[in-house]
Amino acid sequence: MLPLIPAPGAAGSREVDAFSYLAPMRQTQGSMICPHCGKLISVSEEQCPFCGTRNPSLFGYAPAVQRLFGRRLDVVPLISTTCIALYVASLFLQPEAIFQMQSPFSILSPGDVALRQLGMTSGQFMSAGWWWTLFTANYLHGGLLHIFFNVLWIRNVGPSVEDLYGPARLFILFTLSGVIGFLISNVATGHETVGASASIFGLFAAMIVYGRRTGQQQMTQQIWQWAIIIFVMGFFMRHTNNWAHFGGFAGGWVVAEMMRFQEEKRETLPVQLFALVLLLVTVAGFVLSFWKVTSILLRR
Repeated sequence: MLPLIPAPGAAGSREVDAFSYLAPMRQTQGSMICPHCGKLISVSEEQCPFCGTRNPSLFGYAPAVQRLFGRRLDVVPLISTTCIALYVASLFLQPEAIFQMQSPFSILSPGDVALRQLGMTSGQFMSAGWWWTLFTANYLHGGLLHIFFNVLWIRNVGPSVEDLYGPARLFILFTLSGVIGFLISNVATGHETVGASASIFGLFAAMIVYGRRTGQQQMTQQIWQWAIIIFVMGFFMRHTNNWAHFGGFAGGWVVAEMMRFQEEKRETLPVQLFALVLLLVTVAGFVLSFWKVTSILLRR
């Protein structure tokens, strides 16, 4: 019987290590922007000649990360498109729930099972150790009007925050505001919840922080008005999670206070890498939720 896999060193065999898959991302020659001082340097520099940063190219992978958040990855369309795609997916996963309309606000509402499969969060899920739902619930929505208004706000406020802070910082603000908002909601109520509104409140807070630190009083007052009006409306609208709104706003404020503005300092490589880690954690969270919930359903 012929061996299915050639022995090491045999004709036609190839030794493949894990890092070979990352080879196309690595740049070994040419120039790049130092992630710390923003000066043009050689990729082969072991230390930036301008600011002294060691290994500024991160073994050749830094330029790929810079391109990801600098030119290739448009964060606002990425977030809004992901929300829409997951909303459509939630409708297809449980189509019988679409026609169970209880009010105008529940038009084309996904079912609870579908939302759990995709990563809805709650106090019960947190108690079970499903921490990743704090990341995934950000992109799920409970109805047509819910996703319509949230995507509208994301596309309205997101570009402004991206201009002020940068694309990687925008993604960090959006993600951590949602995580903190859902964490506070899960502790305070434990109710199942989804939606990007906690993160949107975090973006409101980030713009207020910018306005306060730069003396732009008119912009600050405008954002405060938006935040207060939407928060008050939450008390009169059914199924509105003001605990998440409050937590998202508080989280966004704290995170923004720890950040620099784009005009003060361009995004550094550690900031971009942190944003990339948050992105990968979120994607992994969707996979985990779908696998775990679907496994439970198949065992019934």
